[in-house]
Amino acid sequence: MTGEPTPRRTGDERRPKLRERWREVLDEHATPTQRSLMATWLGFGCTFGAARLITHGIRGNWLPWGNVSAGGTHLHHYNFGIATLAGVGLVAVRGDDAYVGHPGVGAAYGAGAALIADEFALLLDLKDVYWAKQGRISVDVSLGILSALGVYLTAVPFWHEITRTTRDHVREQRAH
Repeated sequence: MTGEPTPRRTGDERRPKLRERWREVLDEHATPTQRSLMATWLGFGCTFGAARLITHGIRGNWLPWGNVSAGGTHLHHYNFGIATLAGVGLVAVRGDDAYVGHPGVGAAYGAGAALIADEFALLLDLKDVYWAKQGRISVDVSLGILSALGVYLTAVPFWHEITRTTRDHVREQRAH
């Protein structure tokens, strides 16, 4: 710090907003694949948290709506997760370059996976055990997925370097 006052900006100078600065950092320091994986992680975490919050609100009667039903049949949120993953799969199979690997597709994938993982116990035993002790496995599986993806994302440079080093080592061993 020089102790000199910061010059005032004139009206026609525009200071970038924090969101714009974050975008610059993201573009500079993360590959498109990493951005998509981060969106997947965020989509999974936010959807898992929202699903838990909403189901507690419905059960505790402090939200103004109830369960979603069609023709008197309760639709579990894993149904919406399966539909979301089917849509994401269609995007992947279609292969439009503008969408494959897009962070929005990653976020949708994470959201769909979270809706399914949150009801993993129900799918495992084909019994509605969401609120029973056995339903805890869904929380454990979801937190495990969230943690594993988070660990991978925080260590991406390490994993890439380990992969490169291993590949080079195997090639050197084969050459001798």
